[in-house]
Amino acid sequence: MEYLYEGPPPQGSAAAAKEYIFHHTAALKLTEKNRDELLADLDKWEKRVELARSRNAAELAVEAEKEAGRIRAKAEALAAEIAELRANIEKLRKELPALSARERTVDPDLLEQELLITLGKNPGDEIQNGGAFKAVEVDAALEALKAKMAAKDTVP
Repeated sequence: MEYLYEGPPPQGSAAAAKEYIFHHTAALKLTEKNRDELLADLDKWEKRVELARSRNAAELAVEAEKEAGRIRAKAEALAAEIAELRANIEKLRKELPALSARERTVDPDLLEQELLITLGKNPGDEIQNGGAFKAVEVDAALEALKAKMAAKDTVP
């Protein structure tokens, strides 16, 4: 099979998959054009076979049948190639959303580091601030526990 774009299917990049689909689609269109030209030639040679038979030119009919058979074989090979190209393109189109989704995942640690840098803080500052947040959380939990205990004391 003579593809316009030779190369392995993309493994992780949506952009590479789109390029692969583009090249395979171009190869599909060229292959379909070649097949259509062969089918037109096949039609022409089949008409020549009929003409040779109607004129009782058996030798010409045999040669025309050979040529028609050769062209038919090429057209069938191109039809198989077209089916394979379509299957590859469809498979990649189905995988494209998953590839795109994988590229959109966010690394929370990297995001946190970038936010700290944007705020003008050093990447190690989140540990110091984490202690302050922890103290506020503990105080809030303690207040909630005190309120719960007070509510139990008032209910007989």
